[in-house]
Amino acid sequence: MTDEQQQTPEKGQKVSERVAGLILDQISNGDLTPGQRLPGERQLAESLGVSRVSVRAALQKLKAQGFLEAVQGGGTRVISSAGDMDSPLTALLRTNSENLHDLAEIRGDLEVWAARKAAMNATEEDVQRLERVVAAMEKARGTDKAVEDINFHYALARATGSAVYVHIFDVIRDTLTSTLEYHKYRPVREFIDDQILTEQHRSVLEAIRTRNPDNAAKAMSSHLESVLKRYEAEKLRQAEASEGVDGASG
Repeated sequence: MTDEQQQTPEKGQKVSERVAGLILDQISNGDLTPGQRLPGERQLAESLGVSRVSVRAALQKLKAQGFLEAVQGGGTRVISSAGDMDSPLTALLRTNSENLHDLAEIRGDLEVWAARKAAMNATEEDVQRLERVVAAMEKARGTDKAVEDINFHYALARATGSAVYVHIFDVIRDTLTSTLEYHKYRPVREFIDDQILTEQHRSVLEAIRTRNPDNAAKAMSSHLESVLKRYEAEKLRQAEASEGVDGASG
């Protein structure tokens, strides 16, 4: 009898079901994040003390349930919902500035919650990761800063300790990356200095480091309010530019 046919004495589960449950637990608690590759079957089997047959069956079950997907060239990774959402969502944002404004407002509600949660749950490793990103932001300029901006908010998502929020943020992460370069760091740089932007993120970091949820929420709210103002200023600039072109052509 193989270990796949054996039942665990605790709940009568097949070994593959137990392995699937362990992997799902890692996804649920954030140890495995969207897009992350799993170790190979051999490594998983050795670490869990089961056969590769059981591991393979567990992975197939989780793929069928929509938690994992095969990687081209071999391997398995946690499914990232951003892959399904990015194309239409990015198109909406690029074609209509009102949609970008809506996304900024939605982020306001979500990320204020996230900042508060991170101040309560962040580990020392989380804080150090946020510190590294802010340090990188201080050195970055222009579009490079957009990349570090996204890195900060993703690190913040991980610091919440909420796998649910990490997955939610992952839906908009790639979209934000593709739009921030233009909407925040090109036409609207005149509205906010790079140093001010970095200091806003540092304020969030300091509140998380000192375990102050209220200050973290206030700092994030202030930061995202400034983002909204920049979007509104950009919208006004585009409207004025359009009127200028129409007037010239008339």
